[in-house]
Amino acid sequence: MKRKLMEILACPIDKHHPLNLLVLRENEEIIEGLIICPKCKRYYPIIEDIPRMLPDDLRSKEEDLDFVKKWKEKIPSDVLYKGKPFNLTNE
Repeated sequence: MKRKLMEILACPIDKHHPLNLLVLRENEEIIEGLIICPKCKRYYPIIEDIPRMLPDDLRSKEEDLDFVKKWKEKIPSDVLYKGKPFNLTNE
């Protein structure tokens, strides 16, 4: 994903803009990361350059939790334990 895309992205749930970006792995583009909505506390993973900005009912709990566990050491605790729709406390 190109960083410039963050200028136009809004949360699909509450339409909040701007969103926060946490880059976890990159080269010329962001390969893995998190897009975080500061308003509703939802996070959206970036996996293999693609932001997964889906509504809650279309998201995979298993995929989201696997991603969060993989990057647990670099993800802020409020996302790990309070992030929506899935977090490590309601695993």
